[in-house]
Amino acid sequence: MADVSDLVRRYGSPLYVYELDRVEQACADLRAALPAPSTLYYSLKANSHPAVVECLRGAGCRAEVSSTGELGVALDAGFAAADCLYTGPGKTDEEMAFALARGVRRFSAESVGELHRLGRAATATGTEATVLLRINGAAVGATGLRMTGVASQFGVDEEEVRADPAAFTGVPGTRLSGVHLFPISNARDEDSLIASLRAGVSLAARLRDEAGLPMNVVDLGGGFAAPYARPGTRPSYPRLRDALRSALDAELPGWRTGDVEIAFESGRHLVGESGRLAATVQEVKSSRGQTFVVLDAGVNHLGGLSGLGRLALAGATPDPDDGDTAPATVVGPLCTPADVLGRSVRVPAVEVGRTLVFSNTGAYGLNASLVAFLGRPAPAEVVVRGTDVVSATRLRLTHEPITEDAVASERA
Repeated sequence: MADVSDLVRRYGSPLYVYELDRVEQACADLRAALPAPSTLYYSLKANSHPAVVECLRGAGCRAEVSSTGELGVALDAGFAAADCLYTGPGKTDEEMAFALARGVRRFSAESVGELHRLGRAATATGTEATVLLRINGAAVGATGLRMTGVASQFGVDEEEVRADPAAFTGVPGTRLSGVHLFPISNARDEDSLIASLRAGVSLAARLRDEAGLPMNVVDLGGGFAAPYARPGTRPSYPRLRDALRSALDAELPGWRTGDVEIAFESGRHLVGESGRLAATVQEVKSSRGQTFVVLDAGVNHLGGLSGLGRLALAGATPDPDDGDTAPATVVGPLCTPADVLGRSVRVPAVEVGRTLVFSNTGAYGLNASLVAFLGRPAPAEVVVRGTDVVSATRLRLTHEPITEDAVASERA
């Protein structure tokens, strides 16, 4: 394991460290827990650092992307366009045309309107888009974030598909190939994960049998968990493989021979454990009986999406050391009371200049944060394999001039 203190001395603070050995191990462990054959997509939204993305390509993943920026990272990392699945609500005509022009052919469609817009974009470029229809079905299993089973911007309600399945087939420029399901994220436990994925298998079979939808590809999504910004280990799933095998054998025969491609997606489980964030104590102060530890990193560097209810960040806890710990509120340097990393968390005895390390920050860290707020520099990001530094970079945000002609050209 790389020495974070040494890396801070070399590259400064705050500092993210991503360990590729841990990424590869997580990928190998998850593949061993999934039924074979199956496809595993890496969701770049968890961490789009080029070296991490390239590592997962080398480990045999495909790429799940939700923007032209993520697509560009995936292609630059060596993914073939044919190995990319383009997902997400609110795709613009411009980005669908952009992806098609670069060779992407597999898309998730979130509505009948988006399906027709995708078909028009494909027809205009003389191609055909292979479509997985995202379904908003009943939600099963305990989770911290429910994606379906409620009124949602994600997917087409199962009832709408069953009422008029012909509306989703035969759309010019598209070929409906199957379904995209992603009911939960970060499942609470293995039982919840199994229940969710098995419910997805049943939903796919039901739409095949009762609505006549083709089921050449069934993307069951994910829900694979990982701890976030606090000590802990990612869960293992010893019963998952056999549970899914029996469900697939019963309801989607042909999956073992490839007649039905089974796909899964993972972000946090693959990369969460690989990352650590080191930050330096700038001040320790007391206010009305509470101790505040002020760091040089805050929600601008770690989990700014917590403000949207996406991540429960207020429990971020530094790694313990061998000494005593005491309760404190850990905050960042921003000019807002919302810049809180952890409330009443146990921290080691600290003094100004001390480095604190937050583990399990490889997913939804820097690229899920308020990087532009207050204009503070982004942390350095150091990628290591073993103790060797593979990459050391810093993200910079800049304003680029644009012209009306350039915008018109992009839309053409």
